[in-house]
Amino acid sequence: MPGENLSRDEARVRAGLLSVDGYEVDLDLRSAVGEAPDGPGPRTFRSVTTIRFRSSEPGAATFADLIAPSVTAVTLNGRALDPATVFDGSRVALEDLCAENVLVVDARCAYSRSGEGMHRFVDPEDGEVYLYTQYEPADARRVFTNFEQPDLKAPYRFRVTAPEGWRVWSNGEGTLGDDGAWSFAETKPISTYITTVLAGPYHHVTDSYRRTFDDGTVLEIPLGAMCRKGLARHFDADDVFLLTKQGLDFFHDHFDYPYPFGKYDQAFVPEYNLGAMENPGLVTFREEYIFRGKVTQASYEHRANVILHEMAHMWFGDLVTMTWWDDLWLKESFAEFMGTFSLVEATRFRHGWITFANNRKAWAYRADQLPSTHPITADIRDLEDAKLNFDGITYAKGASVLKQLVAYVGRDAFLEGARRYFKRHAYGNTSLGDLLAVLEETSGRDMTGWSRSWLETAGVNSLTPEAAYGADGRIAELAVLQDAAPSHPELRPHRVAVGLYHRTPDGDLVRYARAETDVAGPRTVITELAGAEKPDLILVNDEDLTYCKTRFDAASLDTLRTHLGSLTDPLARALCWSALWSLTRDALMPARDFIGLVLTHGGRETDIGVLQMLHTWARGALTLYAVPAWREEGGRLLAEGALRELRTAEPGGQHQLTWARFFAAVATTDADFQLLQGLLDGTAKVDGLDVDQELRWGFLEPLTAHGRADEAAVAAELAHDDTASGKRHEVRCLAARPSAAVKAQAWVSLVESDTLSNALVEATIAGFARSDQRELLAPYAEKYFEVIERVWAERSIQIAMHVVRGLFPAAQGDRSTLEAAEAWLASHEEVAPALRRLVLEATDDLARSLRGQECDAAAAGTRA
Repeated sequence: MPGENLSRDEARVRAGLLSVDGYEVDLDLRSAVGEAPDGPGPRTFRSVTTIRFRSSEPGAATFADLIAPSVTAVTLNGRALDPATVFDGSRVALEDLCAENVLVVDARCAYSRSGEGMHRFVDPEDGEVYLYTQYEPADARRVFTNFEQPDLKAPYRFRVTAPEGWRVWSNGEGTLGDDGAWSFAETKPISTYITTVLAGPYHHVTDSYRRTFDDGTVLEIPLGAMCRKGLARHFDADDVFLLTKQGLDFFHDHFDYPYPFGKYDQAFVPEYNLGAMENPGLVTFREEYIFRGKVTQASYEHRANVILHEMAHMWFGDLVTMTWWDDLWLKESFAEFMGTFSLVEATRFRHGWITFANNRKAWAYRADQLPSTHPITADIRDLEDAKLNFDGITYAKGASVLKQLVAYVGRDAFLEGARRYFKRHAYGNTSLGDLLAVLEETSGRDMTGWSRSWLETAGVNSLTPEAAYGADGRIAELAVLQDAAPSHPELRPHRVAVGLYHRTPDGDLVRYARAETDVAGPRTVITELAGAEKPDLILVNDEDLTYCKTRFDAASLDTLRTHLGSLTDPLARALCWSALWSLTRDALMPARDFIGLVLTHGGRETDIGVLQMLHTWARGALTLYAVPAWREEGGRLLAEGALRELRTAEPGGQHQLTWARFFAAVATTDADFQLLQGLLDGTAKVDGLDVDQELRWGFLEPLTAHGRADEAAVAAELAHDDTASGKRHEVRCLAARPSAAVKAQAWVSLVESDTLSNALVEATIAGFARSDQRELLAPYAEKYFEVIERVWAERSIQIAMHVVRGLFPAAQGDRSTLEAAEAWLASHEEVAPALRRLVLEATDDLARSLRGQECDAAAAGTRA
């Protein structure tokens, strides 16, 4: 048998053969506590699954999916099968099917340390054990036997026996029986990857939602929110419930389809690989969304967006599901778009589109310029492809294109299309054509051309203004030029707003004219703006209606260099910052110029999310795109600027906190480190700055990485914060120490051992792979290419992805490393496609870095 990596072709054959009537899953999780009863090898639990299904071809053969250390018994239609014969470690062979079938599999499944399947976490603070499941795209088979593909939907009944004193949750309502087992109500027909089980001594808070519809129908939804006991004192469940109710109101108002899955629980769980997962009735989130210290409003906004994103999935993804992972965008792009749409219209976070334009779309623009870019509707050959397709294109580009679609067909037509889509395909599976059909009905527009341009082609276009002026100084003609990369030459239709800005007598940069129009082809004249007075700034894609790289004419770029901070509209300002970063990444603006813009204008940025993004970009400009000989000076300039802004920021405000974190990240001189140490030990003070536990770790890490704090200092900090979060910080700090022995130990723990959990793998990589420790990391550049195939073969795909991405020798940032990467790719054309894609993407990023360094060197008159 082919193993774990199910192909699309296999799934199509199986979907054509089978219809699944229902699952009964019985899990015994009592082995989660106490000494492992299994002896050597993984700790396991018993999983007994009964599947009732039909076959359209009696006598045919197929297989069920199961990844487990062992199978005790297999029975098909009352006939006992030999587990040693029919089970190969990932599949159960099923032959001679009847028209109606009953399969029973009794297996020992393994608890996970990688966040895939049934994850088991032991809280270092109190020794309590917590379990949760995470399956997308195909890890339910690590917990129970199933047909692991999204188009074989079925209802599920779960029964779970747990340690005494635990609570257990699943998709449906649960009750504890006299036999000590939890039984859960049968679900609606759903896909395997969104079933879920949560078990342990979780802290649990309840509330309820009530809605009366126009016809008098009343909908009541029990609400729950859970987290580890150790986080209960930090858990602001009231805010979670407020956002939940606001979201449910919004989606009921706009979707005209009542929430279909009964209760609505939300669990914040440890060591989570994702931001969240849309399991109907029981959404799971990473517990970092429970804030242990002071955070900015950007963090609260992000959490709210994730809550609403997952809620949108109840309709886009759970009620109506893509047939195969090619159309993953049918749920993720929609949830990404609807998350921000509802955030802005239903909650206190009215500026969510600014974050979307500045932050989320940056993710999309990067992904869409990689050699691995793909259309939004992708070609997903197998599950490994699917795992890598949860990317900036499927999420952020898809959402950007949907925002463009709303401008193209109109808001009312778009939402009416969604309503028809839900009613027509409830509890079913769809593909691209199903969505386009309803949008054509509601908008009256032919969607074929739009779909081909936006959904079925890859790459990002650039839009540049071209202005000619008359003798009177007014605009004689204003055009928008569109171009595309040679590798993806599609020129798309864009609905855009073009804004003209000028400086007022008091120095503000404000918009005085605007035109919204369709742009198509290589050159489009904007007739509406002819005769307007000469602008200081022309902003194409004003208001961020389309998905494109925004460029500037020379006069506009000059204006931004001197007056960007005077641009009064926060969305326009965010768009300009994004465009300037794009110029830097494309080696059209020297890195030192971008850093200079941040130092000159960053202090006037009012939107805290944009400011945080500027800090990230400034560090990226320094470490990736600046010529190496200038990095020391550039780092000093950033640290001086950060400290200046820190001291002048409003005491106790979120800007002060943001500049404090940035200062710690870029600290470079003895004086910088003395200040950080003083803030830690209380001998120094910045008025209003509360150095809470999270900020303490933020200050300690750079001290550790630069040899200003030792292992004893880290141990002392952990003694004050001996929690799961503290342990992750400790691991990161220890791996960041500037020692060859430390780096060797970290490398062994990541590459030669498989004992670290997913969270500690991430923390170790973050401490190990510091860009400011190039000399220490140099010996591992060659080793990386020697070990990655073995890592990919031996580890779970999640851990392998962490290691392959995180240990790529990007910190070397030199031509020889690029050549080594290119040589590996040239000699490994037959390697696993998913592994090859990861290395290809990292290699492309490195090549882009070198181009940026050449641009920066040219500006300085030096060689990169």
